[in-house]
Amino acid sequence: MINFIFRRFIAKWISLIKFTNIFFNDQHKLSFSSPLPMVGAFVTGLCLSLLFAACSSTPTVNVPNPSATSVSNSASNAKVVRFGYQKSTILLRTKGVLEKRLAPEGITVQWTEFQAGPQLLEAMNVGSIDIGPVGESPPIFAQAAGASLTYVVGTAATPASSAILVPQNSQIQKVTDLKGKRVAFQKGSSAHLLLVQALEKAGLKYTDIEPKYLAPADARAAFVKGSVDAWVIWDPFYAAAQEATKARVLIDGTGINKQGGYYLMTRKFVTENPQTVKTILEEIQNLEEWSKQNREEVAKTLAPVLGIDLETMKKATNRRTFGLVQVDDNLINLQQGVADTYYKLKLIPKEVNVKDAVLTKEEYAAFSPKT
Repeated sequence: MINFIFRRFIAKWISLIKFTNIFFNDQHKLSFSSPLPMVGAFVTGLCLSLLFAACSSTPTVNVPNPSATSVSNSASNAKVVRFGYQKSTILLRTKGVLEKRLAPEGITVQWTEFQAGPQLLEAMNVGSIDIGPVGESPPIFAQAAGASLTYVVGTAATPASSAILVPQNSQIQKVTDLKGKRVAFQKGSSAHLLLVQALEKAGLKYTDIEPKYLAPADARAAFVKGSVDAWVIWDPFYAAAQEATKARVLIDGTGINKQGGYYLMTRKFVTENPQTVKTILEEIQNLEEWSKQNREEVAKTLAPVLGIDLETMKKATNRRTFGLVQVDDNLINLQQGVADTYYKLKLIPKEVNVKDAVLTKEEYAAFSPKT
């Protein structure tokens, strides 16, 4: 018992010390910024996890490939589901559908907010959370750093919900004008991929711009101060910036971004709790379908929670695509293309095989909702 508490305490401590600045954001919520280099943070967490396993009196079996362990049909073991989320996916927490569904089974839900996907997966890697939604890029950086994660289900592509913003009076009129300019974005996020793809489409190289790796809150501050020339960001930060800073959209992801994000889980959770996973995904799918048919209600629900005016929230909601996508060969191939792109640009230290983090078709069929 002492060993368990000690390991949980250290895992939480690790997730906190990755940030050098702690401050309150525009909504007066505690936020963390300036993460350490992502790969280094993942490696640190992984090394400490291995150290704890070596010190534990209970033998631990390390299975790096999630598909190597079959999903059991036995009842779930979890009594608590530790759910990581971002502002872009806060509706799930706000509606409380998971708590209502899981309570009769004696399962509670703990929520932890993260500024972006990379930070969320750092926490998952060190064992602080069990599940969370991210864009297509964070899992690639996580796998490259040795994290053991599992793709559970995909989310529908929402290309219009991310964009490259420039100040209203900027001389930058097209993507080619970004050459030599300072561009802010969260490293390893969906915004990172949008920038890479937009530059390639415009005939520019990644080395033609000066990247500024900043979490959303820091990026917005730099954008407002004029410390950067452009900012690549997603909703609801995107919509809020349009309203507050009158930023101009240089280009959004329409015609560029062809895939959405993913819900990921730790290998241990997905293999030990298949019935709970099935229940969670059913509720997420139900909420996605409800949201698709009730966009105004979604906006009214989220506006006060996020501190965004209703009209701005409506704009963000209306350009979002709702729905889940099953993890199949097509989705895996798209994700592998993302991994290959980052490796070619030398943004990750080694090649990543996406299939190392997926289950078999039969295992997905056991808990995936119909889409």
